Amino acid sequence: MTKKDKSIGSNQEVKRYQRLTCFLSEEELTFIDAYLKNNKIANRSKWLRETILLFIHKDLDNKYPTLFDEHEMRR
Repeated sequence: MTKKDKSIGSNQEVKRYQRLTCFLSEEELTFIDAYLKNNKIANRSKWLRETILLFIHKDLDNKYPTLFDEHEMRR
């Protein structure tokens, strides 16, 4: 086993190759940077990814597919 093989095996994180880009205003970026600094968050990319995915995951729990709409179910 080479040194390269050992480093790959010890790190179980998923390699991310897909890029997502968004545009922010100066005010939005300042707001985010201040939040990260106040909460001592060093990895902005990880924080954004986790925050967005957590929001989507929570939203999916509230909007699960149903056979009938809410009005029909309440009758």
